[in-house]
Amino acid sequence: MKRALLNIDYTVDFVADNGALTCGKPGQDIEGSIVQVTEDFIDKGDYVVFAVDIHQENDNYHPETKLFPPHNIEGTKGRDLYGRLKELYENYKTQEQVYWMNKTRYSAFAGTDLELKLRERQITEVHLVGVCTDICILHTAVDAFNKGFKVVIYKDAVASFNQQGHEWALGHFQNSIGAEIK
Repeated sequence: MKRALLNIDYTVDFVADNGALTCGKPGQDIEGSIVQVTEDFIDKGDYVVFAVDIHQENDNYHPETKLFPPHNIEGTKGRDLYGRLKELYENYKTQEQVYWMNKTRYSAFAGTDLELKLRERQITEVHLVGVCTDICILHTAVDAFNKGFKVVIYKDAVASFNQQGHEWALGHFQNSIGAEIK
């Protein structure tokens, strides 16, 4: 079974204390796990996707603008990967197995070439890390399941600003889409 790591939205805006839509300490607490899992995938030669939210300044048409403050605005530091993950990405970004992908919706599959990239490489299993467990991780996992991929979630490498939502999503992954929780 070929696998890929989907590293979702681990950016300054979603994780730093001063991030525009931060999950704060829960997001910061998973930094070591995210970096370790990412390094493991890179070291084994697996495909690693950095799926990163992107928005335009003053975009009044995007559905999220009614729900959340402006975040991950193109060209801002808020879109930078957070902490040691940024350095890791910088060290490996030129490798063919590492792919940066902009996304404009919760799911990394919505309106992107992600499924095509995975199918080209005959990948059948996706592993997810990042934030937020009950939003972008959830929507990506459900889409992956609906597209026939095996889904693996790293419970120590996902977080949310909503602890109740985080716990609910972990249960949903396991009980409703049969995801493996590591």
